[in-house]
Amino acid sequence: MTNENMPSEMESRRIGVAADHGGYELKQYLETRLREAGHRVNDFGGHRPQPDDDYPDFVVPLARAVARGEVERGVAVCGSGVGACVAANKVAGVRACLIHENFSARQGVEDDDLNVICLGGLVVGHETAWGLVQTFLTARFSGAERHRRRLAKVAALEQAGAKEGS
Repeated sequence: MTNENMPSEMESRRIGVAADHGGYELKQYLETRLREAGHRVNDFGGHRPQPDDDYPDFVVPLARAVARGEVERGVAVCGSGVGACVAANKVAGVRACLIHENFSARQGVEDDDLNVICLGGLVVGHETAWGLVQTFLTARFSGAERHRRRLAKVAALEQAGAKEGS
């Protein structure tokens, strides 16, 4: 989908991006494409490829910004996408998923209100990743009662976990 085919309400969304060294190159590419598509992008780092950096240092601040509503959606990238997904999901209010195909990019938002997409910088090609991000950004949560009910159960788990950790 090109910029001219994107819904107009998408052109000024606030999107956060973050990556470690394994996802740095893909993050840079996606950040450029997002800006070209008219999005306002907050880059949570890394800001240069550094082989000894750690994905939680970048992904957790991104996830917190998503949870607080400072950015509408997040794109987290590490080498496989797995670590980024694990770290992002530790933040209450974040629903992150490792995505490598379009069905889940759309369905994850429509049914599960996915708000962070996680990608593997060493696994997914640039154009495929851009297509997945566009699908993720154009999808909308359905708001169906069954999906709200399920998400309420997930939120209850988060609250119970927070109480256990106190």
